[in-house]
Amino acid sequence: MKTLHLKETAEDIKKAAEIIKKGGLVAFPTETVYGLGANGLDAKAAAGIYKAKGRPSDNPMILHISELSELQEITDHISDNAIKMAEAFWPGPLTMIFQRNDKVPDVTTGGLDTVGVRMPSDPTARALIKESGVPIAAPSANLSGKPSPTKASHVAHDMDGRIDAIIYGGDCAVGIESTVVSVKDDEIVILRPGKITAADMEAVTGLKVSVDPAIALDKDEKGKGSSDNDDKDFKPMAPGMKYRHYAPDAEMLVIEGEADKVKAEIEKRKKDLESEGKKVGVIFFGTKDFDEAAHDLFARLREMDEQQVDVILAGAVEKTGLGYAVMNRMLKSAGNNVIKV
Repeated sequence: MKTLHLKETAEDIKKAAEIIKKGGLVAFPTETVYGLGANGLDAKAAAGIYKAKGRPSDNPMILHISELSELQEITDHISDNAIKMAEAFWPGPLTMIFQRNDKVPDVTTGGLDTVGVRMPSDPTARALIKESGVPIAAPSANLSGKPSPTKASHVAHDMDGRIDAIIYGGDCAVGIESTVVSVKDDEIVILRPGKITAADMEAVTGLKVSVDPAIALDKDEKGKGSSDNDDKDFKPMAPGMKYRHYAPDAEMLVIEGEADKVKAEIEKRKKDLESEGKKVGVIFFGTKDFDEAAHDLFARLREMDEQQVDVILAGAVEKTGLGYAVMNRMLKSAGNNVIKV
């Protein structure tokens, strides 16, 4: 398959929309990561995403809309709390789970009777959705399990020849995927952490915000840790809840503790590994550089792949606010391989 390389022009967005309308696959920029899009209401088109990515069929996809009114095409049940959240955080990096209607095929939702919906803030993404005239199913535009793409070059590396077109935009502003939440009458449950934090949502809604035990970062945090969810009976309600994600080619180890101790441990391990003839990559953002860590993490992991390092030593960030989302991705990337100092 020859992949068209398109620009963020009105003319090229129309070309991309025609591909979507005809059941094809288009990668496009969003503010979080690049998405691989198809008509989310077309079962055959949505199935093409799974094939192109090598994505497990029980891993649900998110539908992307351009206007709030389009939500009515996807669900018949929109709660007052969901409207309140949408008014506060859409367009933006927040996905909400809804009961799907009959228009949404099983393949899009991984067989669930619920579906995640997001309205991206990236103008190119919004324009493509609007021009296509359908909600676009779009997981990250990478081979399944690999670090998510935050640059068009990442998409081309993984998807050139596998999909119909790539829209070349700039680097993604946020750098990690959207927050995914289940919105209930009296509680919001985070199914995947992201830029929109528990504190952000509590400030807007006054509701309690909790974290689903399935994505807990620590074994003692309300149940199983995130590394326990690869069993075949676990049914994820949101992307990123099951299977190893965001993994570089190299072995990866996360070092957690006070910043000075983490630095010292990384330096020691690097020296020891290099004495064994191994090529070592280091990722260290500082414990509180959350925005930088979110923006750069996946790009750094891909750089390490390009450099063909053998081992990646990554310094943990604090598990608060956006840092919680960064650590979710970092631990998934490392297969929960952690050393505490």
